[in-house]
Amino acid sequence: MAVLSRGKSLVENIMADSTMRSLFGAIGSKATSPQAQQVKLEHSPSGTRKWIKELSPLANVVVGRCARILLLEIDDLKRSFEEEAPLPAKTPGRYARNFLEYCSFRALSVATQTSDHLSDKEFRRLSFDMMLAWEAPGAANKPTVKKDKEQGIMAGDKDEEDSALFYSDLMPMMVDVESTVGPDAFCRLAPAMPVVADMITVHCQFDALTATTGGRLPFPVYDKYIGELDKTIKSMKNLATPSLVSNLRLSKGEMIIDVDGTVTTQPVLQHINMSTWPGRLTLTDRALYFEAAGVVSYDAPKKYDLSVDLHHTVKPDLTGPWGARLFDKAITYKSENLSDPVVIEFPELTGHSRRDYWLAIVREVIMAHQFIRSSSLEGVGRSEARARAVLGCGRLRATKEAYHMLPRNPEALLTFSLTEELPGGDMVLEALAERLKRAAEGENEISRESRGSRIFSSAAVTELSALGTDAYKDAGIPVGEVLIGDYTQLEKAVQQARSSSRKVELAQSTIEGVRVEGIGTNVAIMKELSIPAVNFVNWLQDVASWREPFKAAMFCLLFSYIFYRDWVRYLPPLLLLVIVLYILWLRYSSKGKRDHEIVVPIPPGQSTLEQLMALQQAISQLEGVIQAANIFLLKVRALLLSAQPEATDQVLAILGGLALVLAALPLRWIALAVFLDIFTRQMHVRRESSERFNRRMKEWWNSIPVVPVRVADEHDHQS
Repeated sequence: MAVLSRGKSLVENIMADSTMRSLFGAIGSKATSPQAQQVKLEHSPSGTRKWIKELSPLANVVVGRCARILLLEIDDLKRSFEEEAPLPAKTPGRYARNFLEYCSFRALSVATQTSDHLSDKEFRRLSFDMMLAWEAPGAANKPTVKKDKEQGIMAGDKDEEDSALFYSDLMPMMVDVESTVGPDAFCRLAPAMPVVADMITVHCQFDALTATTGGRLPFPVYDKYIGELDKTIKSMKNLATPSLVSNLRLSKGEMIIDVDGTVTTQPVLQHINMSTWPGRLTLTDRALYFEAAGVVSYDAPKKYDLSVDLHHTVKPDLTGPWGARLFDKAITYKSENLSDPVVIEFPELTGHSRRDYWLAIVREVIMAHQFIRSSSLEGVGRSEARARAVLGCGRLRATKEAYHMLPRNPEALLTFSLTEELPGGDMVLEALAERLKRAAEGENEISRESRGSRIFSSAAVTELSALGTDAYKDAGIPVGEVLIGDYTQLEKAVQQARSSSRKVELAQSTIEGVRVEGIGTNVAIMKELSIPAVNFVNWLQDVASWREPFKAAMFCLLFSYIFYRDWVRYLPPLLLLVIVLYILWLRYSSKGKRDHEIVVPIPPGQSTLEQLMALQQAISQLEGVIQAANIFLLKVRALLLSAQPEATDQVLAILGGLALVLAALPLRWIALAVFLDIFTRQMHVRRESSERFNRRMKEWWNSIPVVPVRVADEHDHQS
């Protein structure tokens, strides 16, 4: 908006100046020269510039450039959109943005098929301008120009044509000045270029690129990132030298992702038991290879196949001389066919970014093949999954090179690694698998045509093939589906997972605020949280002690009658209903009170010597256990007090449902069902559903925030 406002002022000043008006007249005369007309006719069938009144100036420029890429007239594009798009996409409030998306997706699907398109400065500028226009697509953002009544400059059709010429020539220059792109525009358009971003990791990619620019993406950063991507993809292609391929004996279609250990200043060491070898490490989209360095050349490679189901495990590890665990710069690889774990070390003077980078990309390849196996992908679907892993590793490497440092969470830029951490990530993978299976079924129906509200754009395999890689050329060319005016199932699954992730992050942030140091303070918090339970136990003990004979006698008679009438089975549902009523009473009694803070008195202090002698190492472990218990109790308290009403409503529904089940079925049948459920959880038939249930429960529990805790002295607590 600021850029457009500056553009408006610039236009007004220009049009008010007669000298500049004559200059624009000269530009107009040049545009109508035979040479200019020939150039325009080569790029546009119509040879004229069309101004669409619903679009902003920059959007008009972008649409015109898209039309030239597609070799279509703008009227033809507009007619196709109005025929193919659904009615909701053509409403006045959404028409401009949806039409811009329609043109952009179609143009990108064609432009990305051009070899070496990442090196094309015009492609980078166009893709960035698409994002800028996406943020302000409507005519309301079009700068207005004052009319000069004396000169009669802005009048009729001639005025509109001159305006279109002015904006299409100068607007790309104006948006270079402090123009930035927001997350919504980048995350909507960037996945149409699979090399640039993946639909699953695009939000994390944007966060990584804008970590130092305040959450907005300027063109210089975007241009540098695309440049590093271009270098990375070309580097992957150039790594497949005849000597390396013949020495590794790569299988057909196997693509090299990265190689390390070729520079003497950055060696790679392999440790097996007490033996150590320097050598060259190579990762492909199927396996990990290590070649020990010989006198003249490398020895025969040791292959660790990551594509087969061998229960691969890769984790960070410590290494050092003579087995001493001193340096945190290595990874440990284990699998079923290895008798001893393999430790691969990446020595460097400071930090462990090399190790973290290789740890992330090796895990990504392993998870990609796990996804392929679990989804039973074949043919094009298998190739597309592998290509997504390759491009994810490439984007991580390009981001690292662009900023000369590894992102804080490198796994977030990798498709399959992110879904492992993302709440609901399995649902994202299910949507992705369904999408790849549909692509595999229609692999012989490669079409650039629109059907309904669907636009078919390039996918990862397509772009890798277009960029000159030979690995997937025999796999066919799948297509990715984009919906204009709506979101695909994969996009919806990603949005849902991100929404759940934000809830988990907020809940986890509340946990950090209640972690307090000191065993005494943690014990004091636990005592405070346990007061209701302690009071109830004390009341039962008081009744059982017969200090009040009448109360004790009535309690004894009541439960004796319950047992006599065989009403024991009604006690659990009655207890659950009491809990439900108690929670509802707490909710409405504290309605309007958002502060559920617990005030805990500071416990009496102890000397350092006394604490060291009494607690030592066991106390530090006990402290962790108590902290975990406090978090559990604080989350339970949050549920009771409806700190998160959505989760509390779920608990109420579950408790009420359990109450009805326990009331309707005999207790012995319920006990049998519980036994069978526990005993059969690890059966092959139920293993997947049990793991999914456990994951859902864990994600739900992690999404519950805790009640804040404030540690205060005893005087403040009493007051």
